[in-house]
Amino acid sequence: MNSSIVKPTPVSKFRGLSRFVVITLALHVPLFIYPVLRLCYWLDFSWWLTLVIFLPLVSSQMFTRFYLRTRRGWWVKMLRRLADSFLGVSLVLLGTVLIGEVVNGLGLMSSQSVAMGAISVTLVVGAYATWTAIIPKVCKIELSSDKLTRPIRFAQISDVHIGSRRPSFLERVIFMVNELKPDFLCITGDLIDGRGIPAGDLKSLKSVVGPVYFTIGNHEKYEDLDDIVRRLDGLGVTVLRNDAARHSDELQVIGIDDMDDADQVKRQLANNSVDKNSFVLLLYHRPRGLVAASEAGVDLMLSGHTHNGQIMPFNLVVNRVFDMVKGLYEHNGTRLYVSQGTGTWGPVMRLGTRGEITLFEIRPAA
Repeated sequence: MNSSIVKPTPVSKFRGLSRFVVITLALHVPLFIYPVLRLCYWLDFSWWLTLVIFLPLVSSQMFTRFYLRTRRGWWVKMLRRLADSFLGVSLVLLGTVLIGEVVNGLGLMSSQSVAMGAISVTLVVGAYATWTAIIPKVCKIELSSDKLTRPIRFAQISDVHIGSRRPSFLERVIFMVNELKPDFLCITGDLIDGRGIPAGDLKSLKSVVGPVYFTIGNHEKYEDLDDIVRRLDGLGVTVLRNDAARHSDELQVIGIDDMDDADQVKRQLANNSVDKNSFVLLLYHRPRGLVAASEAGVDLMLSGHTHNGQIMPFNLVVNRVFDMVKGLYEHNGTRLYVSQGTGTWGPVMRLGTRGEITLFEIRPAA
């Protein structure tokens, strides 16, 4: 019997492994290996002390993301946070070390002073980046529509990443949402970032003052998606998976599953009954499909996913991948709002960006 399954050959496995090693080294050499070794050299550390510092720092990402991925415990969370913090400041550290090379080469400061200066600047910037990630700001968007006879007021949160972030962060976010007194809350994916997150860690969702509409992001798909949906259902959250809900006689809410497919929005909207006589609100995790949404009669589309790069200069990379990265966009009367994200992924840090809770106030057109 013929089989359509093509098994990987030893050659293809070797090529895949080689590619992984090359990419890993390409990232680790400039971000971890060079700065750490250079600082240890400037500080005149002995070879054994250099080794004690070097090995844990350089192997931290590989260790936490592979070996610790399926393990649980407070010590696992602590090690992950330490590794993520080092990852978050790695680009700042690289920049300060490169500046230090120039300062040291010109003889303006001693090697030890240059090293201490680089470390100090990195710690200060890291502390600031952590502070900006802890408390999201409220962004207010005011719009109008001739489909409404009365105003609507609702909030959006996105990319909270519970698992990478603690349940207490979600509690703080929901408290801030309730202070805004919205009619309802939209969650545009990546609420959860971890396998086996208990419903108790998400219980603050039950305290939201109005209905909660949720659509999945890519990180829910990486984890125990079916269990996540059941937990959210049990908390009273309306999970929209390529489905629509009627919030009121004037407002239809549609949620589409995240997919790495440029035609996902177009295909799913064709399968849903879009009520063009109502104000149509579309929730889709990644900021793609604005043209398709416009053609289908959507009035406002909400997305997230990009984090606006979260930590500079990763925003430059995100700008190469997505045409629409943050803020409000428009196509033939249909608007798309891209949230910078409420939480963080990996390092609890934001540099050059800010976590946000978005408040929408849409009034009837005059």
